[in-house]
Amino acid sequence: RILHLALATTLLGSLVAAFYLGWSAEHDSLPSEAPRLQDQLLDYLRLTKPPIIVLLMITAFGSMFLAAKGVPQPSVMLTVLIGGSMAAGGASALNHVLERNSDAMMRRTRRRPVASNRVPPGRATVFGLGLNCVAFMIFVVGANPLSAFLSIAASAFYVIIYTLWLKRSTHQNIVIGGAAGAFPPIVGWAAVTGDVTWSPIILFAIIFIWTPPHFWALALYKKGDYEKAGVPMMPVVAGLKKTKQQILFYTILLAPLGVCPTIFGMASWSYGILAGLLGLIFVCLATAIFCDKGEFYARKTFAFSILYLFLLFAGLIVDHAVKMAG
Repeated sequence: RILHLALATTLLGSLVAAFYLGWSAEHDSLPSEAPRLQDQLLDYLRLTKPPIIVLLMITAFGSMFLAAKGVPQPSVMLTVLIGGSMAAGGASALNHVLERNSDAMMRRTRRRPVASNRVPPGRATVFGLGLNCVAFMIFVVGANPLSAFLSIAASAFYVIIYTLWLKRSTHQNIVIGGAAGAFPPIVGWAAVTGDVTWSPIILFAIIFIWTPPHFWALALYKKGDYEKAGVPMMPVVAGLKKTKQQILFYTILLAPLGVCPTIFGMASWSYGILAGLLGLIFVCLATAIFCDKGEFYARKTFAFSILYLFLLFAGLIVDHAVKMAG
């Protein structure tokens, strides 16, 4: 009953907030020429932020292989792939709606579908909510109610807690808001086992600690964009030196944390060696950022941070697939 009430409250809050913000602003005029169907479909696909979905799914699958101690059931993998992609895509679409004004001010994001008026806010809102509702049903039918609840909770956290509240209220926005992106391993674990133990919490912690150096590396060389949009990211509020110190601090925390699956018997030493090497490279890049007066190593670190997380969780998948085959 408690979970039911919590889920109902979360869904209601998401609906009210997203619909209000999606429809309250004046409708911007659309281009005079109607876009082609293919272009419209591509814009709706862009609303879901596919590259982010790929990274989130890798982290979810790494946790699933860990939970299954090998290859999970195909039906559960398909459920997490489709349901998880739709939940993440729906949350991203709602983020496009809520961030459309600031996105329009930033060079990096001004061509996004809602910010550039190619997709009306109302339609993007309905699209995002629809994806989340379908994702919830997919998880309930294909996995279990716990994984369904966790997937919707992650979407609500990203849309309401991070986008609506934290992003413009504190320069620690990405530290707390990073919890939203760290949910997939817990969702994947719950889909396989029907419960949550300490193992997926460790994977959650890895992504949670990974998020600040990942985003702050980007913020270092996009500082002007964030200033223009009025977003209080760490470099804008605390300065470049403080941001570089924090990147190095979180990266030093992350390096040993990435090896924890091996230390706690969740993965083999092959994975541990891979995680250790990746962590060492990450720390070296963060140190280079600290010593660099330009943007070169910030760009390199941002790119490597994506590769780091991908390889880390891909390593878990391969580790348990090989273990089962052996």
